[in-house]
Amino acid sequence: MVISSFEDFRKKQSLYQKSLEKQYKKVIVCGGTGCVANGSIKIFNELKRLIEEKGILADVDLEKEHEGIGMKKSGCHGFCEKGPLVRIEPEKYLYVQVKVEDCEEIVNETLLNNRPVERLMYHFNGKVYETQESIPFYEKQTRLVLEHCGHIDAESVQEYIANGGYSALVKALEEMTPEEVCDEILHSRLRGRGGGGYPTGNKWKQVSSFKSDMKYVVCNGDEGDPGAFMDRSIMEGDPHSVIEGMIIAAYATGAKEGYIYVRAEYPLAVERLTKAIEEARKIGLLGKNILGTDLSFDIHINKGAGAFVCGEGSALMASIEGERGMPRVKAKRTVEEGLWGKPTVMNNVETFANVRKIIMNGSDWYRRYGTEKSPGTKAFALTGNVKNTGLIEVPMGATLREIIFDIGGGITGDKKFKAVQIGGPSGGCLTEEHLDMPLDFDSLTGVGAMIGSGGMVVMDEDTCMVSVARFFMNFTQNESCGKCIPCREGTKRMLQILDKIIEGKGEMRDLDLLEELADTITNTSLCGLGKTAANPVVSSLKYFRDEYIAHVVDKRCPTRTCSKLRVIRINPDLCRGCSKCSRICPVGAIEGKIKEPFKIVENKCIKCGSCIESCAFSAIEEV
Repeated sequence: MVISSFEDFRKKQSLYQKSLEKQYKKVIVCGGTGCVANGSIKIFNELKRLIEEKGILADVDLEKEHEGIGMKKSGCHGFCEKGPLVRIEPEKYLYVQVKVEDCEEIVNETLLNNRPVERLMYHFNGKVYETQESIPFYEKQTRLVLEHCGHIDAESVQEYIANGGYSALVKALEEMTPEEVCDEILHSRLRGRGGGGYPTGNKWKQVSSFKSDMKYVVCNGDEGDPGAFMDRSIMEGDPHSVIEGMIIAAYATGAKEGYIYVRAEYPLAVERLTKAIEEARKIGLLGKNILGTDLSFDIHINKGAGAFVCGEGSALMASIEGERGMPRVKAKRTVEEGLWGKPTVMNNVETFANVRKIIMNGSDWYRRYGTEKSPGTKAFALTGNVKNTGLIEVPMGATLREIIFDIGGGITGDKKFKAVQIGGPSGGCLTEEHLDMPLDFDSLTGVGAMIGSGGMVVMDEDTCMVSVARFFMNFTQNESCGKCIPCREGTKRMLQILDKIIEGKGEMRDLDLLEELADTITNTSLCGLGKTAANPVVSSLKYFRDEYIAHVVDKRCPTRTCSKLRVIRINPDLCRGCSKCSRICPVGAIEGKIKEPFKIVENKCIKCGSCIESCAFSAIEEV
């Protein structure tokens, strides 16, 4: 049925809410990419089969009021370290690392007899955490954008509406003028969550001020930072929130068409966005005369080919237009001449997902979270050497200490924290001295880093910072589109120098050359990729220069990570002359006589370490 008026919408919402209440239990299986890869769909199917075997309805259609158990495939719950995850409502139980063979016990104990299965719950320091909200990983978060992820069926527009979805659109169309919507977003001080932090309301106001026969709304879902999966998880877990934000933006600015640009490597996100758009069209929330108003707006999906540079606005638009995804020199701003030369609103996934909450609750409510200049929350992908990896959301201004040690549970193996790379290849390293610094756009810029899209890679004491800088430089160099010489040639030269240092061939003047190249590339590159490419090198040189010097002067890696700088010795006092190391060496670099101490031929040794592992007398060690 097409919802053709505000009254129709309210009737449908009421029906869906009543139907949802008839689900006396809800089984929410994580259907995010990580858990799907670990077998969560098999768990979903097995639970559904077992429930239906008992004669209980397990796939409840919200168009009808039927009693039963609601089986749902949600988006990412966030606690990726402990997946696959299954949440049971109304008890709020969270079962972690669930296997198919656990399904029968979950059905018999929890769904039929209301008893928790303690062995499947989160255990930490001898304590069992029964409810999801009591687990420290979740307890310390403030989930506004991720509110629905892990809590509702990601593939049902009915359930989205029942949980308040599209109510912000109704409010905007029924109670607010386009100008008032722009003002509300402007007053909220929402800043773009794609990395730049530009005020969203300013963009919308500028696009609305231009006269044009066509305007566009573009959602940038080309999330390419290593270790980042915030936008992907929102598109997978709450696709209608992105669509609703885009429709509101279209109403506010007078746009008629929208595009979601998402990389093809996100097949599940593409699938769920496609289904969500089709559902929205089918019930009249996309297309002509939305909800019986004069607003006509539709959305299309463009799949990118995985080029990191297409996260830059002008390259992204070139790709949508069918051209090669390369940055353009822009005589005018995107808000005036964007897609096909028309005024264009471009925001990223997380920015659009914030819009519905602001319109529904007001800008004053929104500004209660975060800091004065960076209100609201920010989603981060917490990865690396941290105990609890996953998708998190915290108020702007939260500290690294809160994120890494309270939410993340501390460093894996209780090792010492060394650094965190924030903002991906465009970001920089933060160290122990920054643990209590508030994370917001301006504070990070002040120390040579940036939030970026929200990737956060934690590193422990055994991480070589020169290798980390080299990893990100290699990524950036490979992803350079090659259009401008500073980025194309400069990043290549910086990578060559880093390779030289890691191989033990570096000189002190190389450090000065790295800084000189970084300055040139930053100031002369065409787009944001080149302008930020040197950040990981610059920040690691600033905070870990002693490691660079150790590689260059002492020809050693303090963390023993760089294989070509390893020095392996045989202790003659401990060597029994058994010859096992000589026999196991893949390149014949160990020589000697039986029952006499053996020796390593340095110019033959490839530093693989197989001899260390094979020695039964601990006579071989890295020094």
